[in-house]
Order: sequence, then C-alpha cells, then structure tokens
Amino acid sequence: MFHERIVRTVLTITVGYLIVMAIWLGWLVQHTPPGTVPYQIGGLLAAYGSALGLGMMWADRPTRADRKLERRGLEGWARIESTQRLAETADHGQLTELRLALTVPGEESYSGRVVYEVPASMRERFVPGRTVPIRVDPHNRDRIVLCP
Repeated sequence: MFHERIVRTVLTITVGYLIVMAIWLGWLVQHTPPGTVPYQIGGLLAAYGSALGLGMMWADRPTRADRKLERRGLEGWARIESTQRLAETADHGQLTELRLALTVPGEESYSGRVVYEVPASMRERFVPGRTVPIRVDPHNRDRIVLCP
C-alpha cells in the first residue's frame, strides 16, 4: 500500500470538504428553501464519502513509473535466495526483505535485494528456492518490479 499517498489524498479531500462546508454554512444555507437543510447535509456527507472512496482507490494504484515498468520492462525471473520478515502490515501481510538471484534473458545474471509486502494469501510463493516473474528497467537494472 502507498500509505503516504493515501494520507495526502485523505487530507486534501478533507480540506476541500471543509472549504465547501464553510461556503455552504456561510452563504448557501441562508438561500435554501426551509426544511431542506437535513437533506443538503446528507448530500454533502454522501459526496464527501464518495470522494474519499474514489480518492483512496486512486491513491492506492501503483505509481506511473511502476505502471510503465510493468508494461515496458524487460521480462525476467528471480530466484528467492533468502527471506527476512521485517514487520507485520496493517492488512495482515508481511513486510519482507527478499534476497534474489535475478535473470534477464540475454544478459548476465546478478543478485539484488528488495523489500516487498507479501500478502497473507501469497506467503507460500515467497519462500527460498521459489522463482517469481519480474520486470526490469532496461536503463537501470537495479529497478525491478515483482510480478507474482
């Protein structure tokens, strides 16, 4: 998960909502028909909830650079040499340091290390000796994306 991006998104949407609420309370509510204020509040809360949901979906997407690497990177594979669990994540995954033997067809093999959040449902795929598909940046071999 991209926690920093999600926090920034939630803060931005909340600040925008507070601005809209200030405008509504300071000016618009005085010009509305009597008896409609509860419905307007409900509509504003629904809009805030919808904006939060859409914003969090958008913020949880991979970065543009990662999406480009997944589309245009060189295909390869990595053999997991060792794993070290670093921490438990909020969604019951494990932040894990993986030591990898990286292979890209047509190039010399090399080793590397990556810190990856392993979801609980995929733990059996990230054990030493297993092979996972990867994409490697053609201009920077140190930049890889795991494609499990």
